[in-house]
This record gives sequence, C-alpha cells and structure tokens, in this order.
Amino acid sequence: MSPENAPLLNVSKLVKRFGGFHALDGLSFHVSSGEILGLVGPNGSGKTTAINVISGLYAPDGGQIVLEGASIGGVASHKLVHRGINRTFQIPKPFLSLTVRQNVEVALAYGGAADAPAMADLLDEYRLAELADRPAADLNSSQQKMLDLVRALATRPRLLLLDELAAGLNPAELDWIAERIKALAKGGMAIIVVEHLMGFIEHITDRVIVMNAGKEIFEGKLAVAVKVPQVIEVFLGGEHAA
Repeated sequence: MSPENAPLLNVSKLVKRFGGFHALDGLSFHVSSGEILGLVGPNGSGKTTAINVISGLYAPDGGQIVLEGASIGGVASHKLVHRGINRTFQIPKPFLSLTVRQNVEVALAYGGAADAPAMADLLDEYRLAELADRPAADLNSSQQKMLDLVRALATRPRLLLLDELAAGLNPAELDWIAERIKALAKGGMAIIVVEHLMGFIEHITDRVIVMNAGKEIFEGKLAVAVKVPQVIEVFLGGEHAA
C-alpha cells in the first residue's frame, strides 16, 4: 500500500483486561483519512472500551495502536489531542459552570491548532450560537452533546471518535447531524462511530466492524453484515432490533 493510501490508524491484536475479564481480546481494524468507520455489536462487546483505549483513557494490555506509523498505545489523552485525536463521550463532560463560549475557548486554547476553526463558525454550525453565554449546566442533553462535539472539533482532530453521539436525538436532528459528520469526513477527517442506531450507522458509514466479546467478527458494509449467520447469531435481536 502506498504511503498516501496508508490508513491513518492501525489497531492490531488489541487487548484490554479488567481483572479476569477481557473487554478487548485481540481486536484489529484500521481507518483511513476521510473514512467513517462504525463499531457495532451487542452490549458488552467492547465498543466503548476500544474508543477509551484508542483515545488514551485506558492503557492497552496488549497489541498495538499505530497512528501514522507511530505507536500511541498508553499515551495520555491530553497528549493525543496534540497528536490529532479527540472524542466525544456517551455522557457529555463539559465544564458545567462555564458558558458554552468559555467551554469552546478552553478547547481552542488547549488544542492550539494553527488552523483552528473560528469560534463563531463552530457555534453557528452546531446550533449553539444563541446559547453561547449560557452555562453548560443549563443545556439539555442534545445541546450538551453538540457542545461536546464542538469542543472536540475545536482542537482540529485528524481522527474523531464519536461515542453514541446520536443517542436521544429526534429524527430531524439525526438527519442534520449525519450530514455534518459526512461533511467532516469529506474534508479529510477520519471518524470512528460507536452507535446503537443501525439506521444512522448505515446512513453515514463507509464500513463497519461488528464486534463480539472483544473481537471483530465481521468487517464490511452493514447491509452485508446483517446477512452473515455469525453476525445474526450474536447481534440481531439485540441492538439491531432497537
């Protein structure tokens, strides 16, 4: 594979243990710039753990995480931000006592990206402009999710990890955020999405990795995955039915 076509991120035989439990048990996948990759699977399959290890929240217990040829396994989250990786959380974690604007200012200042997006553009694009001077604690769940996303984007990531961003959004909001995510990818950002909503995943992803018990059991299009017997056995009737 030529360097210009090489994946931005390679995950190889990744292991994460909590006591005797293997949350990740040899997980391998890759994602390239401009690609949206979905991680899907039953509850407890290791999807969020994978995001947590890639983003530096947890150190891996085995395997490799390689970003553009450099091993980053075990590198702390705040250092990975400056290497071009940022994320959102299932439960947003803004500074609740700060205003929306101040939350984004902190991210812009900490990220320190030379080509950082303008504050006004970010707030406008993600429907937060009218809320800019309100404390983050006053926002509803959907608004806090958008603030979480905007704070991540303020650091100009090359790899964005989205952990259940769509949960709780209404159909119109889902369509709107899907178009925003696809536009980010078209701009060259690599995006990994963990999500329960299969219609949303099918709409935005180029590929999916189906996980079970900390391992990948399928890689490819979601429309193909749902016809694979092993996937049907472990996956359908669970999240796919939701």
